[in-house]
Amino acid sequence: MFKRAIISLVIVAAGSLALFATAATPASVEGPAQQGLTLAEAVERARRQDPWLQGSLLRQQALAADSVAAGSLPDPVVSLGVANLPTDTFEFNQEPMTQFKLGVMQSFPRGDSRALGQERLTVLSEQQKLLRQERRAQVSVIVAGLWLDAYRAQESIHQIEADRGLFEYLLEVTQSNYSHVVGQTRQQDVIRAQLELTRLDDRVTGLRQQQETALGKLGEWLGPAYQSEGAVDWRRAMAWDLPDLNPVLPELEVISAKEVLSVTGPAADWLSQSLLLHPAIRSLEQNIAASEVSVDLAKQKYRPQWGVNAGYGYRDDAPTGAARADFFSVGVSFDLPLFTGQRQDQEVASAAASAEAGRTEKWLALRTMRAGFDSQRARLLRLNQREALYRDQLIGQLRDQAESALNAYTNDDGDFAEVVRARIDELNARIDVLAIRIERLRSIVQLNYYLSGRRASEPADTTEAAS
Repeated sequence: MFKRAIISLVIVAAGSLALFATAATPASVEGPAQQGLTLAEAVERARRQDPWLQGSLLRQQALAADSVAAGSLPDPVVSLGVANLPTDTFEFNQEPMTQFKLGVMQSFPRGDSRALGQERLTVLSEQQKLLRQERRAQVSVIVAGLWLDAYRAQESIHQIEADRGLFEYLLEVTQSNYSHVVGQTRQQDVIRAQLELTRLDDRVTGLRQQQETALGKLGEWLGPAYQSEGAVDWRRAMAWDLPDLNPVLPELEVISAKEVLSVTGPAADWLSQSLLLHPAIRSLEQNIAASEVSVDLAKQKYRPQWGVNAGYGYRDDAPTGAARADFFSVGVSFDLPLFTGQRQDQEVASAAASAEAGRTEKWLALRTMRAGFDSQRARLLRLNQREALYRDQLIGQLRDQAESALNAYTNDDGDFAEVVRARIDELNARIDVLAIRIERLRSIVQLNYYLSGRRASEPADTTEAAS
């Protein structure tokens, strides 16, 4: 009876320490929180070091250079030749029609082809800015997800290790009681205590695997500099502080709770306008604009292509010494697009179909985004409800259940397995609360992505600043 009372005191003390460890920041265990990698730091570093952004900037520069070239006239064509050279003697001055010819020809593209081609490439060049905005928003979601996965595994390990001492003590007490035949301790209790301790070790091993996997993937985004700074030390790689439940990630605007939970009436119009401002949608609109220019460009092929040519013919003096006049010629050339049914008409139809396909793609993307937003909104609402349920009811009920099972076992009216099961349930509940908080943050990050177009002004490209 006395030893069971000791077990009761140890379990109560261990539970209090576990709750304190959950609420406090364990900087003293793993070092200052500042030494870890925070969520905001991970996102900022990944976006700053993303090589895709530099590639996009180079693609924009290439398109801008192509647009300048597209607005220029074709190079003139110069021709040199000898005409009417006699084949019997090949003498240049034998015949009066023999001449050395120099010609220049300049062609002009059809209609407004030059201006339209330049406009199309300019539109595609400006699209790269929107693609970089979209890329930054995507990187924020991906990196935040990996960081949260690593943090969830890290904090779950901390929760389990905070309770490990309790289960080790329970094993020692049950082994001692069983060997000295104290109370109703059975071999089954010893085996159960050993089994739960082994299960905890397995859970920690699995969680470390998850953490190392997430941090390994995170290293892909953070670059070699991150790895060289000691990120392979998984225990110190993550900051211990979880961001606020309503975080404001760098350069991402967080919606208010009212906006999140209301998507009817004026809020629906607000959401539609917000999604239309999304860089991915605006990028598709740039594609549509380029396709519409392509339609006008195809229509230019109904117009003739003009060319101007000028030539100069030099003749040598006659064998008798008489002077011969040189020749000058000038002319205009153009083609006649008369048979348009098999080429021009089809090219215009193809360009128009491509423009309509672009519009369809835009509305499909809007529909997908709207569905994703609604899904994340509903998910966030349920996560808020679950978090409140755990906080207000479930955690307290599980704590009462653990104390009740402990009191019954102390008074020889309960089973040791029930005590262990109650403690495991309480530990699982704390880990579940952590998982809910992580998933809630993940939903907010995803909602921020859908609303990333609502920023009043876009940040300057880090790649542009670097260059």
